[in-house]
Amino acid sequence: MLIHYGQFLFRYRNILFPIVLVTLLFSFNPVPFAGNEYADFWLDLAGLLLIFLGQALRAAVIGLAYIKRGGVNKKIHANNLVTQGIFSHCRNPLYTGNLIILSGFMVIHNNLWVYLLGGSFFLLSYSAIITAEEAFLRNNFGEEFNQYCNNVHRWLFRLRGVRLTLNSMQFNWRRVILKDYTTLLTWLITVLVLFAEEHIVLHGLENSLMFITRIAIAIIFAILMALFIRSMKKSGALAE
Repeated sequence: MLIHYGQFLFRYRNILFPIVLVTLLFSFNPVPFAGNEYADFWLDLAGLLLIFLGQALRAAVIGLAYIKRGGVNKKIHANNLVTQGIFSHCRNPLYTGNLIILSGFMVIHNNLWVYLLGGSFFLLSYSAIITAEEAFLRNNFGEEFNQYCNNVHRWLFRLRGVRLTLNSMQFNWRRVILKDYTTLLTWLITVLVLFAEEHIVLHGLENSLMFITRIAIAIIFAILMALFIRSMKKSGALAE
């Protein structure tokens, strides 16, 4: 059942996961830490640091040894077993990065129900996807994949040897921009909207209009930057 659930999520995650996240974040009001704006600032900063950490991990993965994340026809697929780059330190670094980013959103929002419902849903969902992927990889690569599993943890990141890995491979920053600019745009807009929602909770709607206007301008600028990158990608000016 977990494998079938993972296969379903693999196919529809790009639609389902944002819907679940947005529903959670806007079904429950954000809770300012200790009811104090100054204290809440430090909690927001901690959430932002988690988001940057998760994005940095994703960038390191994509920039060194990239895998085709969408499979073939939205079904799990792999022509070869990728074990180099960041994959030599964690079997699922992209999913680990995603969970770190999601935890950053939850820390900024700071509602107990979002922690419980969101944490449970995303942990179960990513575990199901990984279970389905591992069943596919084990069926196709057999002992090679089993040996890889014995050497590298499913979730946890092994720091030993990271410097050697980074120095032994050329980092492809163009690929990071081309493959992950939509992810960056998504979490940036989410954070900005969370800040606006939080400001309204603390100060009321009427006293938040100027702040909301600034947030809207920042979102428009971020969207324009994403459209610019997309046009560069389409024209070939920013080829990998």
